[in-house]
Amino acid sequence: MSAAERFFARLRAHPPHDPAVQGSRHALSYGALLDQADALAEVLTRSDVRTLATLLPNGPAWIVADLAALRAGVVSVPLPLFFTAEQQAHALRATGADAVLATPAPSAAPAESLTVAGERLALSRRIAAVVPMPRGTRKVTFTSGSTGQPKGVCLGEAMLSVADGLAESLAPLAVRRHLCALPLPLLLENIAGVYAPLAVGAKVVVPLGERVGLRGSSTFNAAALDAAARNHRAESTIVLPQMLRAWSSWRAAVRAAPLPALKFVAVGGAHVGASVLAQARLGGLPAYEGYGLSEAASVQTLNLPHADRPGSAGRVLPHARVRVDSDGQIRVGGALMLGYLGDAGTASPAWWATGDLGRIDADGFLHVDGRRRNVLITSFGRNVSPEWVESELQASPAIAQAVVLGDGQPALAAVLWPARADGGDDELAEAVERANARLPDYARINRWLRGRAPFSAAGGMATANGRPRREAIARQHAEALFPQDTVDIPVMEKQHGLSRPAAGVDR
Repeated sequence: MSAAERFFARLRAHPPHDPAVQGSRHALSYGALLDQADALAEVLTRSDVRTLATLLPNGPAWIVADLAALRAGVVSVPLPLFFTAEQQAHALRATGADAVLATPAPSAAPAESLTVAGERLALSRRIAAVVPMPRGTRKVTFTSGSTGQPKGVCLGEAMLSVADGLAESLAPLAVRRHLCALPLPLLLENIAGVYAPLAVGAKVVVPLGERVGLRGSSTFNAAALDAAARNHRAESTIVLPQMLRAWSSWRAAVRAAPLPALKFVAVGGAHVGASVLAQARLGGLPAYEGYGLSEAASVQTLNLPHADRPGSAGRVLPHARVRVDSDGQIRVGGALMLGYLGDAGTASPAWWATGDLGRIDADGFLHVDGRRRNVLITSFGRNVSPEWVESELQASPAIAQAVVLGDGQPALAAVLWPARADGGDDELAEAVERANARLPDYARINRWLRGRAPFSAAGGMATANGRPRREAIARQHAEALFPQDTVDIPVMEKQHGLSRPAAGVDR
C-alpha cells in the first residue's frame, strides 16, 4: 500500500459525520470531503489531466482539489494568489500544466464549470508539452527564493511522512481544531495545517485570507487573526515570525482577553528568537519555533510544550534526520524532495545540504545561526551572521523588520522598519541602543536608517514567507548607509572607552 493509499485509509477511518473542513461559507464532514475529492479525481482521470495547477483562495474547495489530485495520481501545482502574473505564467510553463482549476473570471478561456465544496470553479485545459519530472512526483511547490522567478521543488509521497511525523509529535496536545492562517499553497500550511490535522481526525478551519487578517503575502491585521482564533475556538495555528510579533504587540497594546482554547502556535519560515517567544507567551500566545525547508517537505524540527528550548528550533521530528557537518552546515535526511524542476542533476543525496549554519546541543535541540551565504565579514575580519543581530533588534516592540548589512565594512549597519506607522526615530534609536548593549562590539549596529518601504513581497523586498530579499534591500539603501567619505571605527572607540548612541542616517 502506498503512502497516499494509507493516508486516505486513515481519513476513511474517521466517523463520516465528524466535521473535517470549515470555510467562510461552506463546511464539509469527513464523508463529504472524501466524496467530493473522489468525484473531482474522477473528472481529472476522465479528462486525462497530467498536471493540475490550482489558483484558488483559502477554503474547502482548495483542500478538495489538493486531495483529488493526490487521489488521481495527478501532479499538483498549487499557485499562490499573491504570485504576479509573470510568476504564474512561469510556473505554468515550467511544470507543463495542462489544466488549471480556478475561480471563474469574466475573460476566462472556455472551461468546464464545476461545483466543488459549494463553490463554482472553472477547469480550463491548456496545450502544454510534457515536462520531465522525477519519477514519483506528486506535487510541485514553488519556493519564493531570493530572485524574481520561483524555483519548483518536486515532492513525492514523502510529504505524507512529514505529516505523520507531525501528527505523532503533536498527539499529546490532542488538538481538535486547527485554524489556517497562512495561504494554503505555502507548503508549511499544506503539510502541517491540512494533512497532519486530517490524519488524526481534527477539524481544519480554513477561512478566506482576509478573515484571518492576511492580504496577499505581506499585509497582516493582527486583530482579525485574534478574532478568528477566538470565534473558531482554535486550538492550534501556524504563523510567520512577523505575524507573531505583530499579534503579540497588538494583544499587549489592547490588553486582549485570553484565548482559552489555544494550545499551540507554531512559528516557522525564519528565525524567531527567545525574547520574541517570551513576549508572545507572556501575552497568552503559546508560541513554539520550528525549522524546515521545502526541499525536505517542510518541518524537520520543532519545539513542543514537553520538549522546549526557546531560542532553538527544537528537536528532530520522527520522520526526519538532521546533523551538522564539520563546516557548521545543517544537513537533513529522511523525507527529501525528488529534485528541482527542470534540473536533472539535483536528485537528492542521502543528506541534503541546507545552506544553513547551526549546531545541535547536548540535549538534541537544533540551533540555527543563519544562512551560510549571508555571513558578513567585516573589514576587521570578524564573521557575523546577520540573522543573529536582526533577532536582537526585532526583540524590541518598536522594530517590526530589520536587515543587517556591512560585508567588507568596518562596522555593521541596519535598515529598520517600525512596528507602528507613527513610530518615531527616537524609539528606533533606543531599540538599537538596547540591542547593542546585548551584543559584542564587532556585532553592534553603528549606523541605521528607516527603510523606504516595508519589506514586502509586493514591493520586491521580501519572499512570500517573509524572508527579506537582502540584495534588493541593500541596493535600495547601501548608498545612504555606507557613504564613500564615511570612516567609522567603533571597535577603536570602544577600546579607548568612548561611546556614542546609535544614530539614524539622514535620507
